Amino acid sequence: MGNFAKVRPVGRRKDGRPIYPVKGGAPTLMEQRDEIAAHLANPDYDGDIDELLQRADQVSAQIEQANQRDARLRALRAAQLPAGDPPPQPGQRQGQPGMQPDDQGNPHPLTVAEAFVRSKALENFRAAGKQGKFAVEHRAAPAGTVTTGTTLPQNNRQPGIIPNNPDFPLLIANLLDRQTSDGTTLEYMRDTSGPQSTWNAAAVVAEGGDKPKSGPFTFDLITTTLKTVAHWVPITRQAADDDSQLMGYINGRLTYGLEYKLDREILTGNGTTQMQGILTTAGIGSYQPGSGNTDAKLITVRKAKTQGELALYPPDAIVMNPLDWQDIELDTDANGQFRVITSVTDSGAPMRIWGLIVVTSVAMTAGTALLGGFRTGATLWERQGVTILMTDSHADYFTANTLVILAERRANVAVHTPQAFVKITFAALP
Repeated sequence: MGNFAKVRPVGRRKDGRPIYPVKGGAPTLMEQRDEIAAHLANPDYDGDIDELLQRADQVSAQIEQANQRDARLRALRAAQLPAGDPPPQPGQRQGQPGMQPDDQGNPHPLTVAEAFVRSKALENFRAAGKQGKFAVEHRAAPAGTVTTGTTLPQNNRQPGIIPNNPDFPLLIANLLDRQTSDGTTLEYMRDTSGPQSTWNAAAVVAEGGDKPKSGPFTFDLITTTLKTVAHWVPITRQAADDDSQLMGYINGRLTYGLEYKLDREILTGNGTTQMQGILTTAGIGSYQPGSGNTDAKLITVRKAKTQGELALYPPDAIVMNPLDWQDIELDTDANGQFRVITSVTDSGAPMRIWGLIVVTSVAMTAGTALLGGFRTGATLWERQGVTILMTDSHADYFTANTLVILAERRANVAVHTPQAFVKITFAALP
């Protein structure tokens, strides 16, 4: 009979003495591994080698399976939910509005409405029977309840501007450099030096000659305050319990209304009771075809672009009324071919003309346009993101079982380089 009929040691002690299994007890995987390894290492082993190799493969597979199981167990115990995400509750509805991942299964950046319906403040408000008032502010980061600190805000002074290439924006606000203000008062320096040709005296100087002095450089210190843009709508208590309706109110009415008003303020705000509008800022350039000149709007925009480039502030975008953009897109040559677009079916193509990004807005008066280096010339300062407030404290609505939902934001525009902009006045059509 071979060695497998004998009682084999399952290992050896440090002094070399063999360790035999307890009578009646099955050897562990590690004991079996050591036994097989000892036989494989023994050149005088006279048992069945094929059986030994088969046992070696079986024990190796069992040990690998045990290692994988242990690794999965440790990973499971170490797994944690992301900070701020509550664990799913029994019976919780899945895929509710504001909870869906993106197409790749990853959490997407929250919109204003999604941040509101996912907030702890809304959950507490509902749990309290929708009584009282709360607010949720949304920036690019996760939303939270807005609180007021005890430290007095400091004036925020802007030292300068770093121009960037803008993406394709949908709003005028997206054309500007956007920054966050820490206070309610905004101070910035406005360049009033005039055209570059009036102060730039740089020249080639002979060796030993006097160097020319450029200037004068003139700046005005502008002090203003951030303005609040806000509006509210009524909403029933029943609708306040429905996340889909809440998101519809916030995205479709409140947030859109704020963005629409912000665009108007950026263009035409009076700078006192309203934000500072670019068109109402002294020192911006202007271009209008001369008397008797009937240049098409397409040509007028190109000549105005040259004027901006000569001022050493290369334009990057133009804002115009939809009617004026319609005239440019429908402009045709003698053969009836469109000059601006090659295919009317490509409605999703980015709107551009002469290399400029085009933004259409009814806030721009028909017959005029604003061209400029928007990120070079102005900065939109925002004290906070869009803040959504909900309350039952409204005398006329309390007895009607109706709540009030309000949206607001605080911002202002610093037009620090007026020369970067050119207001265009198109020639009247014949």
